[in-house]
Order: sequence, then C-alpha cells, then structure tokens
Amino acid sequence: MNRRELLKAAAVLPLAQTAFSRATFAQTPYPSRNITMIVPFPPGGQADLAARPIALALERILGKPVVVDNRAGGGGGSVGNAAAARAEPDGYTLLMTLSSLAVLPEADRLFDRPVSYEVSQFAPVARVLADPTLLAVPASAPWKTLKDFVDDAKARPGQIPYGSSGPYGTLHVAMEMFAASAGIKLLHVPFRGAGPALTALLSGTVQAVASAPGTLRQQVDDGKMRVLANWGAERIKSFPDLPTFRELGYKDVEFYIWAGLFAQSALPAPIMSRLREAMAEAVKAPEVVKTFETAGSPVAYQDAPEFSKFVTEDSARLVAAVKKIGKVE
Repeated sequence: MNRRELLKAAAVLPLAQTAFSRATFAQTPYPSRNITMIVPFPPGGQADLAARPIALALERILGKPVVVDNRAGGGGGSVGNAAAARAEPDGYTLLMTLSSLAVLPEADRLFDRPVSYEVSQFAPVARVLADPTLLAVPASAPWKTLKDFVDDAKARPGQIPYGSSGPYGTLHVAMEMFAASAGIKLLHVPFRGAGPALTALLSGTVQAVASAPGTLRQQVDDGKMRVLANWGAERIKSFPDLPTFRELGYKDVEFYIWAGLFAQSALPAPIMSRLREAMAEAVKAPEVVKTFETAGSPVAYQDAPEFSKFVTEDSARLVAAVKKIGKVE
C-alpha cells in the first residue's frame, strides 16, 4: 500500500468506527444497565415523594435498577437540574423535578448570573403529580385563619419567618406571590429543599411554609401543623374544609407544585418511546397509586405531548410571576 492509500484509509477509519459505534448502540436493548433518577432536592419533599415509588415501579417494568440520586444544592434545585441537563442523552440519567425548573434560569437572568441550564435542554417524559400548594404554620402558632396571619404580618413587617426550598424555588415563588397580593412583608429563610424547610417549621425555626398536600397530610393529622389556605383554583379532596386564596379575596394568587420526569432533549426517539410506555404503566401500578393517595397527592399523569404543552403554559405563567416579584433575597 502506497502513502496515498494509507492516508485515504486513515481518513476513512474514524468514520467507520463512528458508524460501528452507532450501529452497536442502536442494537443494544434499552436499558442494559442501571438508570439514575436525579431528584434535585433532599429527601422529604414533593419531588422525592414522586420519585421513589415511580423508581421502584420502573425498575420492575424495565428490568434494571433505577437509583434515586438526591442531588440538592444551588437553591430551588438548580444543581441537580443542571447535572441532568449536562448528562449524556442516553436514557441512563433522568430527572424528577418540580415546576421551579422553568423559574430558576429566569432568576439567574434577573440577577445577571450565569444561567446553569435552559429548559430547552430537557424533554418532558411524563407528569406524575400536580397539586396546589398549601400554607402551613405550626399547630402552636396563634393564627387560626389566614386573616389572623395577614393582620399579624402587617403589624410586624419582615418579622414572620417562612421557609422555602431555595430562592425562586416553588415554595419561595408561592409565598412571595401571596405576600405581594396581601401587601405584607415576610422574612424569607431558604433551605436546600422542602424537607429541611418542613423540619424547620416543626422545630420552630420558621413559622410558615408553602408545601404540597402530600408532604403535609401526616403532620396535620398528627396535630403538629395547621393549614390556613390553598393556592389552588378550588378546594381539594384531601383538605375539603380548607379555603382557597381566591375564596378569601386574593384573586391573583394561584400556584401549583407539579412533579414530572424529564430526559435530555437529544434523547433518541426509540428510548423516549420506551420511557413513555414504562411511565404509562408505572403510574397505574397499585403500589404507586396507593402511596400517592395515602399522601394526599393522587396521580396526575400526563404523557409527553400533553405534559410538554402543560410545561410550556405553566412556565410562561411562572416566569411572568418571577418578573413581577423582581429581585428578592
């Protein structure tokens, strides 16, 4: 073989290797190894509540371990979200996250910070939960009604501390939306997730939180917390006597904390199809349905097309709310 032929062969080799790698990848059944499901919050919050029973169901359906990875940090879930966005789009790193997914990049822009990820980097796979948030206070607190709370906040501006899952996370946006509408100023105390924020409420470190029904039900039943209002458009089955903010005169206060599974936008179509099929089966699993209903957060499943439309519409509403709230610490 002369020099020209050697150079030609060397040029063709990488292309042949790439084609072989793609063919091998295409022929490998999915999944062929463990799957990681990132939850960008500590245990105890709504995303974690959604992830664990779903991961167990997917493990049975897909035949490979699905490992829940609580990767908190950065406030509101930004570290875990960003890690999932950077992961290889091969179906082996998934993300179970909340509505704050759309809010955090906007918050970065608001403060002129580098944006850690964009929503466009993700492909919605399925929504599993969608609950209105509830305003909870310690059972020992003096406020029996929302009016009591608002009146006290007006008398002591900036002195009632509330916990959140981090700046511009779901719990923060909900509380600031309410505070702006009520004309009150509260003291924001951010934590690394909803679980630590609820722990802080129980210990008396903070005096209020906005959280999903599923994470509050047991504490309310045990007499440790009291709920004052519901951010939804209507009353909910798990707390039928709890009035909505709308009923109480706050017409523009409406907020939902949903949880959904995402993959990377470049995920190959066959793997996305397999995940969609698996999720459609997982949300019907008796153990999943029972776990969610026991927690007071029934399954609110949406397949990828409907969920994608829902995310687009809800994200637009939340981004508008963040811009209205502006810079807050």
